[in-house]
Amino acid sequence: MYTYRCPACPCRHHPAISPHKDSPMTSATTTLAPISRELARRRLALLSFFFIPGISLASWVTRTPAVRDQLEASTAQMGLILFGLSIGSMAGILGSAPLVRRLGTKPVTLLGLLCIVGGVALIGGGVLLSSGIGAFIGLAVFGAGQGLAEIAMNVEGAEIERLSGRSFLPYLHGAFSLGTVVGASLGILFTAMDFPVALHLVIIAAICMLPIIWGIRYVPSGFGRQRDTTETGSIATVYPVRRPLWKDHRLLLIGAIVLAMALAEGAANDWLPLLMVDGHGYDPAWGSLVFTGFALAMTIGRFTGGAVINRFGRVAVVRGSALAGAIGIALVVFVDNPVLAGIAVFFWGLGASLGFPLTISAAGDTGEPGEDPARRVSAVATTGYIAFLVGPPLLGFLGEHFGLRSAMIVVLAVVAVAIFLAPAVRPRADAEQESTH
Repeated sequence: MYTYRCPACPCRHHPAISPHKDSPMTSATTTLAPISRELARRRLALLSFFFIPGISLASWVTRTPAVRDQLEASTAQMGLILFGLSIGSMAGILGSAPLVRRLGTKPVTLLGLLCIVGGVALIGGGVLLSSGIGAFIGLAVFGAGQGLAEIAMNVEGAEIERLSGRSFLPYLHGAFSLGTVVGASLGILFTAMDFPVALHLVIIAAICMLPIIWGIRYVPSGFGRQRDTTETGSIATVYPVRRPLWKDHRLLLIGAIVLAMALAEGAANDWLPLLMVDGHGYDPAWGSLVFTGFALAMTIGRFTGGAVINRFGRVAVVRGSALAGAIGIALVVFVDNPVLAGIAVFFWGLGASLGFPLTISAAGDTGEPGEDPARRVSAVATTGYIAFLVGPPLLGFLGEHFGLRSAMIVVLAVVAVAIFLAPAVRPRADAEQESTH
């Protein structure tokens, strides 16, 4: 029997899923029981919660050209404003797991979602007042909410998988990407109408409150709160092995992959509309349309990714994803044809779609028996957030001096390196078997 260990919940083991030899989870080995009405509502509530940060983030990103103009900010200054999102995200992700262990998933999820909604409204207020500091604070609050909700909602998703015996987490991340498609589509409409940015963001914040009010009642209280798991009451004895993570070369290579793929995703989320406007001469509405294509590619990749991984395995998917992303970025950077550059963004999004979730899954599969997978997953996830933290100001600085298209060469280089690092995500059983030959 294969045992799936939820990366965010070290005190639980989740059985009953049989893996493909090169993927963490595939088909159930037993007859699946029907899903109860309560569990179905819990699933739907969580899907709607993942939709919220997607539509909120895309609503902001598609209006960045208008925000830049209204704030009269340079490219470097926009990079510093975007730094607020990175700082907030890092603070939220680092604080979420301890809060979940102390309070449970429900209050942490609620707090995170409310911060997301409040942050969107604050960004709108900053733009209305032409205050870069106000926009920075709003992005920091938004990022903190996203980081807080990230861990809590994934813990919820893992528990729903355990209870239903069905794969669910890939669909959750697909719901986020679907939210970005909807948000980007609305952004295109409002941009074409020259609709006020502040009012646009306040409307989105109000819409996002509706699923929170409806769905939070279906999230059970108390789940995720840490409980004693041994007769001595010591949680530490569950995973007695604790080696320094920096000595695990495979984990370091996985961290390098997630750094590259997170930078590819984050660079598009932060800069793509401005890149197409400033680098390829698009007007703001068409720049938003190109970002919608990127979000659509991410959505397609995540909703179909499970079947692709089961068919071809982790290594091939990581290598293919990095190759597709590198081709897309290279065409955007080096080709002067705006139409071809716009089409290339689809390959960029498709390549970036599975990088982060797949490498996080691979991190949980590393280490020896007796080691805490949550600790390893957290380390790799933090590495990914370093890319989100450093990426905006770095690309903004380079874009100010060399242009945004040239700045993306840095992203292209690290994604190209990930192509050659792909074997690091091979499941531990396969790696051990290969090492014995």
